[in-house]
Amino acid sequence: MEETAAKSQYETERGKPTPSLNHAIVQKNLVSTLDWKYKAKYSILPEINVEVVTNRDRVPDIAIYPVIEFVPEADVIHMTETPLGVIEILSPKQDLTELIQKSSEYFKKGVKSYWLVLPSLQSIYVFSAPGEYENFNYREVLRDEQLGIELDLKEIFR
Repeated sequence: MEETAAKSQYETERGKPTPSLNHAIVQKNLVSTLDWKYKAKYSILPEINVEVVTNRDRVPDIAIYPVIEFVPEADVIHMTETPLGVIEILSPKQDLTELIQKSSEYFKKGVKSYWLVLPSLQSIYVFSAPGEYENFNYREVLRDEQLGIELDLKEIFR
């Protein structure tokens, strides 16, 4: 009988594997670059609880919303409003199929764009619907027509 390793507190709380150094670097680069270029249009929110099914939250690496104002007295624990876009970054111990299946949940909820980031391949798959995607690598400019976003991926995978 094969023993399974105990899940860390992070994995238990968030329902996903612990991120790695490369995951963290790529996530930081995406958040800072998207915020710098698109802060007038979008709120770029890392690690926020998003309700995808009634009473079931997901915690995407990055959620893209229309601009949300900071209101100290109106904080929320999970977002019931659907993000316009979701970005998931594959962790070394994460299953790629699981992330592709998650994209279907987000699209059913009304997400317009789902990015699947593969740090080890320095590439990003931009899904516009389940099974419909374009692939961009570190030498290219990512163009997400659903959200009107363009990113030079050299800035993300540096």
